[in-house]
Amino acid sequence: MIFQHGLCGDASQVADVFPADSGWCCTTLECRGHGQSEAGAPAHFSISTFAADVASLIEARGLPPIVIGGISMGAVIALRLAVLRPELVSALVLARPAWCYEAAPANMQPNAVVGELLRRFPPDQARARFEASELARRLEEEAPDNLASLRGFFSREPISITRELLCRISADGPGVSSDGIGSISVPALIIGHNRDLVHPLSIAQALAALIPRANLVEITAKADSRERYCDDFRQALTAFLKGL
Repeated sequence: MIFQHGLCGDASQVADVFPADSGWCCTTLECRGHGQSEAGAPAHFSISTFAADVASLIEARGLPPIVIGGISMGAVIALRLAVLRPELVSALVLARPAWCYEAAPANMQPNAVVGELLRRFPPDQARARFEASELARRLEEEAPDNLASLRGFFSREPISITRELLCRISADGPGVSSDGIGSISVPALIIGHNRDLVHPLSIAQALAALIPRANLVEITAKADSRERYCDDFRQALTAFLKGL
């Protein structure tokens, strides 16, 4: 299985929720500008490029078809591959998806706001302006886990890469249509939870309605309990993989 991380995340994000006793081998390709991977030119930061990199890895290792999944940005990478490169995909896992088929969805605006602040101001000034915003106050009340992630971006080095990732990926999309999503024929697990403005449960529900063989599992929100979130995630993934 290849399981991709989220925006400005790395392989540890997947390791936290992947069931070690599942009997499956899980590989995460850290996208350009993430983890141990070199960034290259920021102009190449896109969902299509990241998906093409994953496809190249699968083909280079002679793996297809393979179970492909991801969290947040990783989920949209997996979704794009399932629609445009179906010969590579035997099953699909979309965890806390932030995109359905539209580009620059409104729920990605918090990431875009932080990216733009980091483009305009030094990190300390950008952080101060963010903390004084109505957006920060709303997130503190409605989605504290999102707020914690956004705060971390102000110190994520190198800042020049972080701001470009946030701006460019937030404005991007999967490059697929609703009909294309509806053509996915493999089994699919979709994982979502509430209390999340960046990854609203409504997007998980929309994808579950579009993909014919999808099963939606709602798990504990990270904002309520990180421990239960991880346990629920592992249980849902274990059950799905056992059924393949």
